[in-house]
Amino acid sequence: MNGYDAVRPLLFRLPAETAHGTVHRLLGTVQGTPVERLLRARYRVDDPRLSVDAFDLSFPNPVGVAAGFDKNSQIPSALAGLGFGHVEIGGVTADAQDGNPRPRMFRLREDEGIINRMGFNNHGADRIGARMARQSLPDVPVGANIGKSKATPLESAEADYLYTYERVAAHADYFAVNVSSPNTPGLRELQDRENLERILTTLQDAGASPLLVKLSPDLPESAVADALDLVTELGLDGVIATNTTTERPDGLRSRHRDKEGGLSGRPIQSRATEMIRFAAERADVPVVGVGGVFTAEDAYRKIRAGAHVVQLYTGLVYRGPSIARDINEGLLELLERDGFDGVEAAIGADLD
Repeated sequence: MNGYDAVRPLLFRLPAETAHGTVHRLLGTVQGTPVERLLRARYRVDDPRLSVDAFDLSFPNPVGVAAGFDKNSQIPSALAGLGFGHVEIGGVTADAQDGNPRPRMFRLREDEGIINRMGFNNHGADRIGARMARQSLPDVPVGANIGKSKATPLESAEADYLYTYERVAAHADYFAVNVSSPNTPGLRELQDRENLERILTTLQDAGASPLLVKLSPDLPESAVADALDLVTELGLDGVIATNTTTERPDGLRSRHRDKEGGLSGRPIQSRATEMIRFAAERADVPVVGVGGVFTAEDAYRKIRAGAHVVQLYTGLVYRGPSIARDINEGLLELLERDGFDGVEAAIGADLD
């Protein structure tokens, strides 16, 4: 039993969002202190076989933190101290937003999943950009996930995304356009080709690079193909597959399974891997794989399906602070078992 196994039952007695806030504050208290350096020594796995180059960035290992965990760029260095190879902050919106009413996050313990309907709660682009400007950011890539403000009409979306981008542009290493969260009314309408092209070209004209788009697992295959063709036509730098899903797979056991919101974690694991494979085969750009990453085997399947790097959030909730170390150590064993000399050699190994 590790230390988190003892603490988790106590955290799980708290409402999910309260527990997240508790962990967030704890990491905030150690960020920038000698304790953070101790965490780094305990959890970071330094091995050149884990390094990955993608969209002109170098990742020391392929395991990152997905957007949503550090919405306001308050603990990126502490998360890097837990051994993660990159951190994606946000989603950031132009307006500061309280998000949807509580409760808005639910653990599906029996299913190792989470349903959230947070609603892009964040401090807003001005405040977050100012915080990033004065932070000592970690020595791993930090991405900024950009969403649309709830009050902004769809026809003005590109100006809203542009405003947010301009506030974080100088401080993030890449930019992820989020048009796929299920928790902002109408947002997913921006995934259609005309709207998406308008947003992406506006950001490209402003110099946004590397620029990625985050896709929904709920899109029909034809719509995913259309979005990926647009990625190729516009020369985007990458794709994130996938966001949370509003669908509820058969077999969910938790009493919270019918709560409204986006489902993440183990229940979307297979669907996310299928989308990674489809994206890798359709678009010749790096893919960031998200959805149901708990173990080295989970990450390895996504890498072999075409992901250059992976991200997690729900896995951190269920497995605790050692998850990046455990996955990276396990990946080294899997790479050695299969005769790969590094992660990069295994990317797309299962593609036809």
